[in-house]
Amino acid sequence: MPVDNQLYNHNAHGWWDENNFLHTLKTGLNPARFAYFQKILRANRPALPPAPVSMLDLGCGGGLLAEEFARIGCRVTGIDPSAASLISARNHALACGLAIHYLCGPGETLPFDNSQFHLLTCCDVLEHVNNLPAVLAESARVLQPGGIFLFDTINRTFKSYFENIFIAQDFPLTSFFPKNTHAWSQFIRPTNLTLMLARLGLQVREITGIGPGIHPLRVALLLLRHKTRKITYAELGRQLKFTTTTDISASYIGWAVKARS
Repeated sequence: MPVDNQLYNHNAHGWWDENNFLHTLKTGLNPARFAYFQKILRANRPALPPAPVSMLDLGCGGGLLAEEFARIGCRVTGIDPSAASLISARNHALACGLAIHYLCGPGETLPFDNSQFHLLTCCDVLEHVNNLPAVLAESARVLQPGGIFLFDTINRTFKSYFENIFIAQDFPLTSFFPKNTHAWSQFIRPTNLTLMLARLGLQVREITGIGPGIHPLRVALLLLRHKTRKITYAELGRQLKFTTTTDISASYIGWAVKARS
């Protein structure tokens, strides 16, 4: 079955709620991936224009990643097809005093001019979209020559099926995502993504793994503790201790640069 993207409307309050499954992205995945992205930005700072750097967070959801970039001085625009999630994003940004411009719309048809952004992030998104080639083409179109494309997604392997479908969604003793949050058929092999980006003038500079930084048995025990309501989703995310790794067989993170004319 295809992914059920309506769950983001139904759970729009959950991005900032420690008792909702979406909050595991904030406490679990977000610290590791934002640290990785900051390292990339520091290494490429001379090639970027003077601050503020314009950035598009494609598939921004409730603004978890958009807010991190706004706090380091980027001029952030977020876009997402979930109108309900954007209400949560706007309210939270306002409460935190962050000026982030949020728009509702699909990644397949972005309402922006060509070469409008210096940075573009696309995280937890590519494995959910209806038309992957169109989303990548639009990303390349709105990114400036020399601009940086930051991404993460899920590989299509047996391991990714076991971890992200069976363990995370289907097995009653460990599941912590709703059914059809992910579909294995929409996971993307790194070689395929690299080729698709290359055809659009985006040269992948690095791909590395990202995942829990603890032993799989400890992961299983944490999931059991969560199922018995001994820890919240927020605490589950923290204790998984996500980190970058050399193993790209499950989830991976990386960056690419748009070719200059």
